[in-house]
Amino acid sequence: MKFAILAAGNIANCMAEAISGIDKIEKYAVACRELSRAKAFAEKWGFTRAYGSYEEMLEDPEVELVYVASPHSHHYVHTKMCLEHGKHVLVEKAFTVNAIQARELIEMAEEKGLLLTEAIWTRYMPSRKMIDDLVESGVIGKVTSLTANLGYVLPHVERLQKPELAGGALLDLGVYPINFAMMVFHESVEKVTSCAVMSPLGIDWTNSITLTFSSGVMAVLHSNMLAQTDRQGVINGEKGYLEVQNINNCEEIRVFDLDRKMTASYHVPEQINGYEYEVLACIEAIEAGKTECREMPHSETLRVMELMDDIRREWGMKFPCE
Repeated sequence: MKFAILAAGNIANCMAEAISGIDKIEKYAVACRELSRAKAFAEKWGFTRAYGSYEEMLEDPEVELVYVASPHSHHYVHTKMCLEHGKHVLVEKAFTVNAIQARELIEMAEEKGLLLTEAIWTRYMPSRKMIDDLVESGVIGKVTSLTANLGYVLPHVERLQKPELAGGALLDLGVYPINFAMMVFHESVEKVTSCAVMSPLGIDWTNSITLTFSSGVMAVLHSNMLAQTDRQGVINGEKGYLEVQNINNCEEIRVFDLDRKMTASYHVPEQINGYEYEVLACIEAIEAGKTECREMPHSETLRVMELMDDIRREWGMKFPCE
């Protein structure tokens, strides 16, 4: 399958590394707003074609699957462009800026019979099934709550500071604790309580979110773009708890009993860098004629986007591109 990358920033390099180890993928094309950057990227990673405009790349009939790696603010426009040109699309998280944009793109993909899926890698990793299997096994009993956090020191990352690029902690970091919670609790969210510390430009630097689900289970979540956190997820049950080391790319899952004694520990399989799993899921879905990946169905993308819309509305945080 001929793979193309739209926008060649830092995360595009991670994807290029991952697909270098996938036999079914041909590193075919990359596009940037500057041809020189596209050529440098193509030479570095061994892509066949380099384009100085996104439109030109998408007009290439050889391109089959496009990875959209532009800032959040541009996901809607770039993904729509890909779909209009008949390309399957893997779009980096957060999927779009809001649920209205997400719903329009999903409807377009389904009408055209094209794959469209969100590249939130934690949904596709083997560790996800490992966590699910442990919870379902009953080893920690009935689960009633969880906590999850993600934080890095990122004040130097320009796009995260800019409202016009849909910056802030929520869409870039908070989306991971939210997805962590929603992968454990599959029911509807009945109540959301949240607060944020805002930057002078009006984006969230840090936030705290508590979700109460329909059955009464609860998730307490935190993201922070000014400080390093332990990135831990803890799932609490009546017989013990699970510790997930690094919810952003799980390294180990630990099981503890009621005496807080570790009774088991599980390491995840070796990987290229973790991005390969979402690409493999895309190949599987496209070959089966699907418009979504089972690991991240459209309904889950919309559930997350709608929740983040509600949270931002509570904060009064609106982006210029909305």
